[in-house]
Amino acid sequence: MSKTNPPFRADHVGSLLRTPTILQARVNHQAGQIDAAGLRVVEDTEIAALVNRLAETGIRSITDGEFRREWFHLDFLQQLGGITVEGMIAATSDSEETVHQAPPRITVTGRLTHDHPIQVADYEFVSSHTPAGCLTKVTIPSPTMAHFRGGRAGIDIVSYPYLDSFFEDLAKVYRDELAALYAAGCRYVQLDDTNLAYLCDPGMRQGAIDRGDDPNALPQTYAALINAALEGCPDDLTVCIHLCRGNFRSTYFASGGYEPVAEVLFSELDVDAYFLEYDDERSGDFAPLRFVPEDKTVVLGLVTSKFPELEDPDDLKSRIDDASGYVAIDQLCLSPQCGFSSTVHGNVMTEDQQWAKLRHVVAVANDVWR
Repeated sequence: MSKTNPPFRADHVGSLLRTPTILQARVNHQAGQIDAAGLRVVEDTEIAALVNRLAETGIRSITDGEFRREWFHLDFLQQLGGITVEGMIAATSDSEETVHQAPPRITVTGRLTHDHPIQVADYEFVSSHTPAGCLTKVTIPSPTMAHFRGGRAGIDIVSYPYLDSFFEDLAKVYRDELAALYAAGCRYVQLDDTNLAYLCDPGMRQGAIDRGDDPNALPQTYAALINAALEGCPDDLTVCIHLCRGNFRSTYFASGGYEPVAEVLFSELDVDAYFLEYDDERSGDFAPLRFVPEDKTVVLGLVTSKFPELEDPDDLKSRIDDASGYVAIDQLCLSPQCGFSSTVHGNVMTEDQQWAKLRHVVAVANDVWR
């Protein structure tokens, strides 16, 4: 069964492996050999070529692969007034030992402001190259990213003596950005959220307690925040949320099934669709999907973006069938569980292996939803 509105039966999360040309241009820029304008010229050329390669796989949602970003969230959040990046968040996997890096912590050092459109120019460039039959998707970090990794201690007490005003300002800067994107023609937005998934991990939940937060209350707080950020969005703007447990050089940062957040996530969040990680046992079973309403779409991230081996098509079809025991098959889609390069460093595979993964998603989806 065809699907004309996003998310599509075969979709993807957004980020793609940076090309060698992009990586070298970044090195040259950091060394002062080319300026920001020169870097953008290189990015434009590489993104234009990327759009064609992505469309050739059969994927209909077109992104810029996040080629202009170093981290999936920091490049966006740092352009909001009042945001500072410092320190690292603790991980509950072995990622700190294996790749010697953990995600940076966001702190709020002043009143939050939206001083200029952040993604509009990037959207307009990709949209101008998106072929007929495809749709440009913009990925931005979820507003929860400005809170969870620092908690109350990470928010300036002078600027925000009360958290209610912090959440109000945070929702407003997102409404401003979404309004600017819509005015530019954008009709497909994805919020990338690690924190609702992190709240499924016992270690991360304990970390929230240590920071003075209640992990049982945070899902409701975050649902209210996201809903406030989406308030007033036009009906023809599709907004999805992607839940991620970490994706850095093929490692992860958290584990745990969706059960601790499922009822709030699926019943209270005013989004159109959910991109969910389901590529291994860390994600738990499909039982939490019983809370998904009939008017929502679930994109099953059954194909891993962390490793190059292609999943057995029959296994993927069997798992889709299992999920359809909780959510109607017409409400389901298929994608990789995450992007291929949530940071500039990328996962451990080649570009050819990445494209093979995306073609694999399309082939299986075509078999399931003919």
